[in-house]
Amino acid sequence: MSVKVLVPTPLQKFTNNQATLECSGSNIAQLFDSLEQSCPGIKSRLCDDAGQPRRFLNLYVNSEDIRFLEGTDTPLKDGDEVSIVPAVAGG
Repeated sequence: MSVKVLVPTPLQKFTNNQATLECSGSNIAQLFDSLEQSCPGIKSRLCDDAGQPRRFLNLYVNSEDIRFLEGTDTPLKDGDEVSIVPAVAGG
């Protein structure tokens, strides 16, 4: 199974400057593990110690925010696209 992951510029130092990766995982939690295997050090930037996405990151599966789906248990299927989007604040 292949899932396309869109990586924001600040995290591309972990992906050899690649903006797009192909990874696997049946849910978001497994995708984090797959990312860590191929890009050591990235998981600690994505997840807190409990394995939950960091507050300043938004994760989308096919444009749907995982916070409104099943969080890290959100299922993934072949061909899905996961976007990692840093939160933006200001005014």
